[in-house]
Amino acid sequence: MSKHQDALLRQWIMLRHVPRYPRKITVQELRSALADEGYDITERSLQRDLNELSGAFAITCDDREKPYGWSWQKDAPSFDLPGLTAAEALTLAMTEQHLQHLLPTPMLEQLRPYFRAARQRLDAEPAPRRSRSWLGKVRSVPPTQPLLAPKIEAAVQDAVTEALLHERQLDICYRKRGERNAEEYRVQPLALVQRGPVLYLSCRFFDYEDVRIIPLHRILAATIRTEPVRYPKNFSLDEQIEQGAWAFGSGKKIKLEAIFSAEAGEHLYETPLSKDQTIEVQPDGRLRVTTTVADTPQLVWWLLGFGSGVEVTAPRNLRAKVRSEALLMKIQHEKG
Repeated sequence: MSKHQDALLRQWIMLRHVPRYPRKITVQELRSALADEGYDITERSLQRDLNELSGAFAITCDDREKPYGWSWQKDAPSFDLPGLTAAEALTLAMTEQHLQHLLPTPMLEQLRPYFRAARQRLDAEPAPRRSRSWLGKVRSVPPTQPLLAPKIEAAVQDAVTEALLHERQLDICYRKRGERNAEEYRVQPLALVQRGPVLYLSCRFFDYEDVRIIPLHRILAATIRTEPVRYPKNFSLDEQIEQGAWAFGSGKKIKLEAIFSAEAGEHLYETPLSKDQTIEVQPDGRLRVTTTVADTPQLVWWLLGFGSGVEVTAPRNLRAKVRSEALLMKIQHEKG
């Protein structure tokens, strides 16, 4: 590779390391990142490159306070997005439509340049065969009551994702549910999961072995520590999900037996609850469903959503829980 080609490649890699505003990277940090990529360059040469590139690209230096740092301008087009085909642009535009109510604002802001480039590509399509017309004919509708995503501080999201990426512990200021005041904790982040509109962090508090799940929007501040994360033995995110941890259960599996009305249970033929699910049609046309599922509060909420369209027959404690909730609902609605 010629010196000219090598310099171009180095500058391209350098631009990819520059974050988007309000985040910034110092010359020292950028030099370290380039060193990890195999490029040894002095800070003076790096500063000269940045100054020259700022004339051609939308990067700027924040010199209001030390340490100075470089950023892509907030509304700058995405640097590493190649020329889009109409199909690729359509896919990105539909992705934006699907995620806009699911992802927290900081996450969406990081994707805005890509979405903006997709819309510009679709706007360039000649009429009348504009691919963007497809956007008016396709929608993604959640099967549950739609909820707006809670607000997450951008600095918190940045710190958490950075700590997860580099497997570092965090100091967090966390407000528990129902509490007015926040408290300080040291946590070991293990995984991040989107559940509906809420983003949750799976972590260990201090050096305790048990794994906790906390919503990110209740973290008011977060600072990355130098200590590495110590993962629990045999930790598996997929196993957590399979055991129902993200539905706030204990991880226990149960054999559910329930009788659904034909209308309420018909969808279970096409979308079963588990691989071992069986359905028996009763003489009165109702459906007896037997399946192995995680014992979680979400299961109770789901069953209650069918109202009189379902009767839980086993296990007994689940039947009693559903019956109790139904009676409480009846009492509440009879008041006044």
